[in-house]
Amino acid sequence: MTPAALPEPPSSDDDVPRWLADLGLPGLVDVHVHFLPERVLRKVWAYFDQARSHYGMDWPIQYRTPEAERIATLEKLGVLRYAPLVYPHKPGMAAWLTDWAAEFAAANPAAVRTATLYAEPGVEEYLGAAVEGGARAVKVHVQVGAFDPRDPLLDGAWGLLAEAGVPVIVHCGHGPVPGEHTGLDVFEEVLARHPRLTAVLAHAGMPDFLAALELVHRYQNVHLDTTMVGTPYAEAFAPLPPDWPARLAEIPGRVVLGSDFPNIPYPYAEQLRAIAGWAAADDRLGEPFLRSVLYDTGTRLLRL
Repeated sequence: MTPAALPEPPSSDDDVPRWLADLGLPGLVDVHVHFLPERVLRKVWAYFDQARSHYGMDWPIQYRTPEAERIATLEKLGVLRYAPLVYPHKPGMAAWLTDWAAEFAAANPAAVRTATLYAEPGVEEYLGAAVEGGARAVKVHVQVGAFDPRDPLLDGAWGLLAEAGVPVIVHCGHGPVPGEHTGLDVFEEVLARHPRLTAVLAHAGMPDFLAALELVHRYQNVHLDTTMVGTPYAEAFAPLPPDWPARLAEIPGRVVLGSDFPNIPYPYAEQLRAIAGWAAADDRLGEPFLRSVLYDTGTRLLRL
């Protein structure tokens, strides 16, 4: 039987609601967006403004708008629920960022409560309080935090998350540039110690996509998020393997929508077009894959 033709991918952000309606989806669930306290976000944007010196390429922020406008943009795109991720770059930040994220979620119904952590004394206390209070996802940025995820200070925190089943969206790959403790081999040591940990490899482990797929096969609760993956911008420095769609067909239910909104150098629709391209490239994917990535898997992971 010939698979049914897929709806035409969105041509622009304004076209995304039409595409979702054609797919019969109520909207999107995005597990990887960023909202931060204003003074922290300004510093993040200033860093990206110097991306040519940091990464060797420009990184113009697409959605450099006031917070209220960014929230409205997600609503217009059809993002029903999202995980606003926060992350520290030094000790002493994680607890108050976690508190800020709780306040943000309380004020914005589409946002789920999130938390973050750092390798520091007391991490189990503030993380445990956040999980007890209803945090549905935890962001860990190994590259920006410049800490070792294998640090003994974090062992109890990983165990706590594994026991609670709260997904950790972890940036542990070498993209866009390697960090002191990045590498999927490094994070696998955490998974080996806590094999029940629900982990979402941010950016699908970019640029080590094949190694990320191996972790998905090896650990039943490891997932990949789509953040920046397969977009023309990312393909220039981290191209996907040519058989990527076929490999995704082997891991049903383990890929979830992530975008990095607002800190992306292209329109949101470009990420959706990349995902639509994978769905169209393999007959085993198609609409069921799109439904899973865009809505079902995020709904399950965030317990919506």
